[in-house]
Amino acid sequence: MKKTKATLKIALLTSTFLLCNLAQAVDAEAAKALARQNNCLKCHAIDKEKDGPAYHAVAEKFKGKPNAEARLIEHITSGEKAKFPDGHEEEHKVVKTSPPKDMEQIKNLVQWILSL
Repeated sequence: MKKTKATLKIALLTSTFLLCNLAQAVDAEAAKALARQNNCLKCHAIDKEKDGPAYHAVAEKFKGKPNAEARLIEHITSGEKAKFPDGHEEEHKVVKTSPPKDMEQIKNLVQWILSL
């Protein structure tokens, strides 16, 4: 009887963990659409450097850093300065969503970038 309860607890915990991960799954198509709508791909590409770093390079830079998501959200929502390869700086374009300031869309975009 104890073994059955332990097995049931393990199955329940595993199911809960899997459901939580599914709920947080990245919607890559929505992220790409938001990037296109905001002209992010004018300066960034997925795998090659343009005026801005490739998204693969961004993901690599932040890999394993606990503040990665918060840092990128701050970067794309605050208009802080971005450095360009030629050394000049400009305010980074603020990502716009519909409805305005929809943090779920912004978070999905950042999670997609970090997943690359």
